Amino acid sequence: MGGLWRLGVVGFVVLTIIYICLSLYSRAKRRDKLEAEWDNEGMSGDRDAFIEQGLTEYDGSLRRKLIWGVYIIPVTIVIALIYFMNFH
Repeated sequence: MGGLWRLGVVGFVVLTIIYICLSLYSRAKRRDKLEAEWDNEGMSGDRDAFIEQGLTEYDGSLRRKLIWGVYIIPVTIVIALIYFMNFH
């Protein structure tokens, strides 16, 4: 039972690090796209406000929610492996 707890704690830490890195990377890519959109279209007004509005919309987007799959998919696979190896 102790091995399972160790696996859970180490797995959670590793998945959290992956989630944070992926989340920061995705947000940085979105910021870059918004900056490129501003520059290419020659918009007028407050550039920072445009970027912040775009990032606020990104925070509620499907892509942002899909990043939670970093936790869901590996945990589901490990649970399935444990179940099939022990009960089938």
